[in-house]
Amino acid sequence: MSLTRRCSRTACPNAAIATLTYVYSDSTAVVGPLATYAEPHTYDLCTVHAERLTAPRGWEIVRLSGEYVEPEPTHDDLLALANAVREAGKPKLTEHPTPQAVPGQVGRGEESRSGAVETGRRGHLRVLRDL
Repeated sequence: MSLTRRCSRTACPNAAIATLTYVYSDSTAVVGPLATYAEPHTYDLCTVHAERLTAPRGWEIVRLSGEYVEPEPTHDDLLALANAVREAGKPKLTEHPTPQAVPGQVGRGEESRSGAVETGRRGHLRVLRDL
């Protein structure tokens, strides 16, 4: 999950700062500020590709903004990053923690001095059940 949109040009790793839209009925290519959302039939372009864009013969290019500025991260971007980190930290269903015998600690299926039995584990947290 990338937080910034990338340029639509093949193999371009740069961040997008402009959106290209074609108006076929007017034979016009419109380059403007980066659209809020990625839409079908539009192309996100980096600074280099937005400035170097050429149109087919007989077409006109309309540039809505002279300078393009990379957008700042939004609150949604930060939430997406936090969710991705949370998801990456979750154990996979196929992973099974290996019980380790540590003196004074309850291992899987072992009974502690208090009578609690470990029934599950998630990262460093343990689920205990009273007998």
